[in-house]
Amino acid sequence: MDYRQSGVDIDAGNETVRRIRSLARDTFTPGVLSDLGSFGGLFRLDRDRYRDPVLVSSADGVGTKLKVAFMTGRHDTVGADLVNHCVNDILVQGAEPLFFLDYLATGRLSPAIAEAVVAGVARGCRENGCALIGGETAEMPGFYADGEYDIAGFIVGIVERERIVDGRSIVPGDVVIGVPSTGLHTNGYALARRILFDVCGFHADSEVPELGTTIGAALLAPHRSYLTVIRPLLAGGLVKGMAHITGGGITENLPRVLPDGCGVVIDSRAWVVPSIFRVLQERGGIATDEMFRTFNMGIGMILMCAHERRDEMIRALPDARVIGVVVRGVGVAY
Repeated sequence: MDYRQSGVDIDAGNETVRRIRSLARDTFTPGVLSDLGSFGGLFRLDRDRYRDPVLVSSADGVGTKLKVAFMTGRHDTVGADLVNHCVNDILVQGAEPLFFLDYLATGRLSPAIAEAVVAGVARGCRENGCALIGGETAEMPGFYADGEYDIAGFIVGIVERERIVDGRSIVPGDVVIGVPSTGLHTNGYALARRILFDVCGFHADSEVPELGTTIGAALLAPHRSYLTVIRPLLAGGLVKGMAHITGGGITENLPRVLPDGCGVVIDSRAWVVPSIFRVLQERGGIATDEMFRTFNMGIGMILMCAHERRDEMIRALPDARVIGVVVRGVGVAY
């Protein structure tokens, strides 16, 4: 017997590395000191740019949005979703990304599918100015169903210590500003798939008039990166706190950045909830509280600032709007 007969194809692994090497190299920034294939990725920090640098790291996945990729046979978007999610997670503390690593695991390795997934990762890295310096591709026969895979990402960013955004200065009376999402992003897919595919009997290519597109296209809408629109605000000290609205929705994520004694009142009429969420609520008979605790409801990032600086913030974020206010209390009320 040999390793291939047991389900692990080393040649397919080598072919995958060959295909993705150029994708990764296209993302390299001046700080990258190693090539893809090294045991560890090397990155040199430019100390001349920072007086007191702090590294910020995060790890995440795409969740069961991957199931929609399997259904549609489209694998070139979930990698970018992964990068954008991780970029947003460190952005809330004021950090910009330096480098990224990915972990792709599958039952039977398809170099073509792996290339498509990593192409999405590389595209997300390029768009965010982040270097893809390494990763791991694991072939695990018997662990994943044929044709399925999982992907996770690991990001390291940097922020000047005096510019860390941690929410400590938030006080009652501060304004809550919401920036729109581009769909479900990467959360709530277990419930969405349950409603649309199991309860409603839709297929990925089913057209739904309210959505103006297919179910598959609506669910694969990209996870938006907020780096380019928020970066200009960080140097001016406008932002007191930020929350990336991911799993748990506004209800669970916003309190993570509020100091003790502060709560938030959200005016849910301040923005138009995108049609995908209305379809899910109506077809699934979901209570409004559950919707706000599961989905982003059309708000992908929340920022808080002093009341007197709200107009300045809105001018800098043309698609954003005031959606609430900080109050004395605990948690989120609608």
